[in-house]
Amino acid sequence: MTEFDYKSVLKNLPEEPGVYRYFDEEGTVIYVGKAKNLKNRVSSYFVKSNQHDRKTKNLVSKIRNLEFTIVHTEFDALLLENTLIKKFQPRFNILLRDDKMYPFICITNEHFPKIITMRRVDKKIGTFFGPYANSKAMYALLEMFSQLYKFRSCNYNLSPQNIDNKKFKVCMEYHIGNCRGGCEGLQPESEYLKEIDQVRNILKGNLSLPKQYFEEKMMAAAEKLAFEEAQDFKEKLRTFVNFQTKSTVVNPSIHDVDVFSIVSDESMAFMNFMKVINGTITQSQTWDVKKKLDETDEDIMTMMVWEMREKYQSAAKEVITNLPLSIELKGIENTIPQIGDKRKLLDMSLKNVLYFRKDRADRQASEESAGDTKMRILLKLKNDLQLKSIPRHIECFDNSNIQGTNPVSAMVCFKDGMPSKKDYRHFTPKTVVGPDDFKTMNEVVTRRYTRLLEEESPLPDLIIIDGGKGQLSASCDALKALGLYGKIPIIGIAKRLEEIYFPEDTIPLYIDKKSESLKLIQRLRDEAHRFGITNHRNKRSKNFIISQLESLEGVGKTTSTKLLKHFGTVTNIYNASLEDLEKILGKAKAAGIKAQLMVISDKN
Repeated sequence: MTEFDYKSVLKNLPEEPGVYRYFDEEGTVIYVGKAKNLKNRVSSYFVKSNQHDRKTKNLVSKIRNLEFTIVHTEFDALLLENTLIKKFQPRFNILLRDDKMYPFICITNEHFPKIITMRRVDKKIGTFFGPYANSKAMYALLEMFSQLYKFRSCNYNLSPQNIDNKKFKVCMEYHIGNCRGGCEGLQPESEYLKEIDQVRNILKGNLSLPKQYFEEKMMAAAEKLAFEEAQDFKEKLRTFVNFQTKSTVVNPSIHDVDVFSIVSDESMAFMNFMKVINGTITQSQTWDVKKKLDETDEDIMTMMVWEMREKYQSAAKEVITNLPLSIELKGIENTIPQIGDKRKLLDMSLKNVLYFRKDRADRQASEESAGDTKMRILLKLKNDLQLKSIPRHIECFDNSNIQGTNPVSAMVCFKDGMPSKKDYRHFTPKTVVGPDDFKTMNEVVTRRYTRLLEEESPLPDLIIIDGGKGQLSASCDALKALGLYGKIPIIGIAKRLEEIYFPEDTIPLYIDKKSESLKLIQRLRDEAHRFGITNHRNKRSKNFIISQLESLEGVGKTTSTKLLKHFGTVTNIYNASLEDLEKILGKAKAAGIKAQLMVISDKN
């Protein structure tokens, strides 16, 4: 394998803007790059190569030849780089999307043009609008066109000569009202083209002209007393206005703007593009870009801005981005708004791209855990509750008391979707007098997480409170006092309708009753209730036994505790001999208690 003599090549490189191409041993282009200064940029690959990451070192090891092209400006370098990447598809350049997977709307170049959908752009066929990354949005547009206008769907050559020669006859589409019979000359082509112009304007985002067209048609029909025709145009105007209302999401004074946002990690960049015309988002697409070398977000953004504007045939003079472009694009103003409606647009774009990244990560995790039922359920719970991380460690709290007696609280812990019984805890309220669920919940949550913080133990990924807004609010107050509010997700579940409550949100979430995530929440709630009731019964039983003994003359709390500690149960105390009692209580006291026990035994 011959080595690349880069030193001699670097000596001859000009300090001018341009584009360079790296070739491997077989003469294949493996990388295309642009540079403001060719000498400095190319030299950076070979000088201090030990500072490069693994991917760049791999590229350099395969370079066997170099070619470059000098251009006038860095902007010209961007254009040439973009062209060469499309031509050679080098393996070390970031992946650019092509249009074959996205459909376009085409208005054909012929007499009585048709409106069709295509996935390949052929400008000989007609004028193309798109691509539409969301096919549902495209078909919604086509459905609206069918409601507003009557376009032909046949493949006849409707030249004036063919029409004059009566070559065609109207088909079923005419008879059912979907076409006006241009093939027999029943509709002038000039009238047909006026409606085609309305479609062009809508597809370009110029919605004011079609609206004006319907208003004028409606008024003209009303003046002629053609009320049915006027009503028809009124219905069409209403359909159009409804579409416009749904489409307008920003200030209509924002005329022609392209919006781009990018977020990235080590290996992938995620981008969103929105085209806005007259306050209406006419096109939107979110996609990912696989990084090949150490490309910066600014460089990726710049390349993708040019690529997407070319794909969507955008002529907007302003480009809104969340990062500055690395090159000043000719005739384009790059802005990064901080406030106002443009900032809202940028935030909307960022929201789309962040959701796209999260969805990709969730799908990947779901695929990796396809055979893991527990992980699938936890992922479902994460998505349903919109958590930032998978809730592997969940703790659920419940209060138990019967008619205000013997109040206790319970906390159960699930790890990886299964009970972790060694982590279950009982609580007997210390500061609350009487049955007060809110104060009790505040106390036990405070005690639980004060303990975890002191022990530096792991905190849960999710806290569930068995109760409605009151118990949830009391628990949130406890977390606020500990500085944990907002750091641990917390929800409340109300029993009656299985409503899920979030802090500071009055509207509950209703999860599908058949959902695996709701069943997991219910299982935690029921387990906390079972664990709490068991403890409540044990405590109540113990108190009843003690009260039974204390009803005997000469037996107080100290004596009853002493007897239970020695004999274990009331039955054992009843069956104990006088000698056994004397060993614990002494002769005099033992004789008196034994006599009372015998009287009770005889009655039973």
